[in-house]
Amino acid sequence: MIVELGHFALVLGLVLVLVQSVVPIWGAHTRDERLMSVAAPVAGVQFLMVGLAFAALTMAYIQSDFSVLNVCQNSHSDKPLIYRISGVWGNHEGSMLLWVLILSLFGALVAAFGRTMPETLKANVLGVQGWISVAFLAFILFTSNPFIRIPNPPMEGQDLNPILQDVGLAIHPPLLYLGYVGFSITFSFAAAALLDGRIDAAWARWVRPWILIAWIFLTLGIAMGSYWAYYELGWGGYWFWDPVENASFMPWLAGTALLHSALVMEKRDALKVWTVLLAILTFSLSLLGTFLVRSGVLISVHAFATDPSRGVFILAILAIFIGGSLSLYAWRAPLLKQGGLFAPISREGSLILNNLFLTAACAAVLVGTLYPLALDVTTGDKISVGAPFFNMTFGPLMIPLLIAMPFGPFLAWKRGDLLAVAQRLMMAFALAIVIALAVVWVKGATNVMVRIGIGIAVWVMTGAVSEIVWRSKLRRVPLGQSFRRAVGLPRSSWGTMVAHFGMGATMLGIVAVSAWQQEVITVMAPGETKAIGGYELTFDGLSPSSSSNYREDIGHFTLRKGGAVVADMKPAKRFYMARQMPTTESAIETFWFSQVYVSLGDPKEGGAIVVRAYYKPLVTLIWLGAVVMVLGGLLSLSDRRLRVGAPRRAHHVAAAAPAE
Repeated sequence: MIVELGHFALVLGLVLVLVQSVVPIWGAHTRDERLMSVAAPVAGVQFLMVGLAFAALTMAYIQSDFSVLNVCQNSHSDKPLIYRISGVWGNHEGSMLLWVLILSLFGALVAAFGRTMPETLKANVLGVQGWISVAFLAFILFTSNPFIRIPNPPMEGQDLNPILQDVGLAIHPPLLYLGYVGFSITFSFAAAALLDGRIDAAWARWVRPWILIAWIFLTLGIAMGSYWAYYELGWGGYWFWDPVENASFMPWLAGTALLHSALVMEKRDALKVWTVLLAILTFSLSLLGTFLVRSGVLISVHAFATDPSRGVFILAILAIFIGGSLSLYAWRAPLLKQGGLFAPISREGSLILNNLFLTAACAAVLVGTLYPLALDVTTGDKISVGAPFFNMTFGPLMIPLLIAMPFGPFLAWKRGDLLAVAQRLMMAFALAIVIALAVVWVKGATNVMVRIGIGIAVWVMTGAVSEIVWRSKLRRVPLGQSFRRAVGLPRSSWGTMVAHFGMGATMLGIVAVSAWQQEVITVMAPGETKAIGGYELTFDGLSPSSSSNYREDIGHFTLRKGGAVVADMKPAKRFYMARQMPTTESAIETFWFSQVYVSLGDPKEGGAIVVRAYYKPLVTLIWLGAVVMVLGGLLSLSDRRLRVGAPRRAHHVAAAAPAE
């Protein structure tokens, strides 16, 4: 009964969203306030209906209701509870339901927190959001229904893919979808502005918090997915340029450009047309990623579906929304008034440079991802585009961007003084050179690109700190006054500094692990010792173990440094009985920012086994840097000037004063 209730709620949600997609937009067109007022309550109820459907499917998984086809194909009664819950989105149908749940969530949030928005803008935004929801609710109900019953249900399910039975995969998809789908609301804002024929700095102020929210979650989702692939797949790598990884990375690059472009529009009422186009392209790339993952055109550990009919449906959605929005843009964008003028050397100029390099880098990733698919379709030839291509295209585009990054916050709006900024950054530049030389001297680096990479990473970090040092007038005024100035700085300024510092930390981790990683792949017998990264790794033997839904062979290793035991490491080879699939469970020990990583291969005679061991210097900075970037985004989001409705509160206070 609960399953049927969930299915009915999903159908009712489609009916409601049809109302949401038509009535408010017509009301905005005719300036009918009654029709426009329909948008908010309908968006809220639609979210409740989709939430009820999602809760019903989750309950079916928790109760192991194998009469539901989706549960039967992706669950097992012996699974731990957390993996029964995460199994809801560990498959195509359930993950699409999560996709629509988050889509409706953002619509409900705009309805709830957009009370002070202009009525026409709010109605158009929720109406466009309704268009997107109609498409994907129809996709679920007609091609990917998660509530289909089995006439003669089996006693047991087929279990979830073993590599998805991990805490990282319980967290990664919801975070990724909150970012991926979150950019739908920026798309809706862009389409609403084009429908209304008006866009200004106030529009940028309304949309920028939503860009930040989506960017924050997408950053977290990508970082979590990277770390999951690192420790779970046993390959020892953090990024593989997998096409599905690229599918989430491209919206992140475009979203980062959009975030900076919206800042120019908010502060200087400039780049209007470009900002609207970026908002459209960012969500278009999210839709493209959805198509790649679910159409069957890619074979990947990340891919969910291989049904071509579903791919055709999503391709139609892709064509309608991308083609329709770009057509609307071509029609209405020339009518938008251009913003203020500025000199090339200015804060605006630096942000345009940021946009140029980010969009070019995004285009390089797009070409590398789609070219093999296009070649396969047109000629039948099958090729793979891997790390060498992306290193040769993406890397050179990012280097000048990172070099220029510390200059931007120091430049004045409208017209800046590059020489004065260079003088302010001289100490940061000198410190970056000293630190880079010290690191290279300690670690050693014969490759000149490694030295340059370390220097640029440290330069980005010291440059970010220099901004706060300069603005707080450290060493130019008494220390107490400097501290008060630093505390009084806008949170958005702190957010920029923290986010840029995090980017530098991530780059430092990437360069360090690429330059100084050590790898040992060998066959080890019990009692044998291998040296790696200044440590001694001793293989003590294998022991069998079992759990409710798998059995495993655990490798026991003793890690020593200078003869002293520093860790016991227990990598394992697991075999899941229901799916008849093996997995590799790596063992990782962290020492400050570096790690020793051990995974097992195939067993050999006499108790020996193939061992893959790594020493990865500063590798954790890759993910810690991403977390720091997220903290920077949260600081910016907490800035009162970015909170929707803040100006109106100030107006009420001012109006109340004469009355008193």
